[in-house]
Amino acid sequence: MPGSTHGSNSTKTMGALTLGGLVVVTAYTVALGSNGWLWFGWVVLGLITLGLVVTTRST
Repeated sequence: MPGSTHGSNSTKTMGALTLGGLVVVTAYTVALGSNGWLWFGWVVLGLITLGLVVTTRST
């Protein structure tokens, strides 16, 4: 809906957290080596963000 900002604010916040998480996980991997749990957590966060984007756009 035009003028509706409720969904877009939470979507932007989740997008920023997902990108920030990618930066942190990548920096950790470069500095200390790969950690599968960190990458798994980032993938889960990315999927949650993607789901939020899809549901926000459909309403």
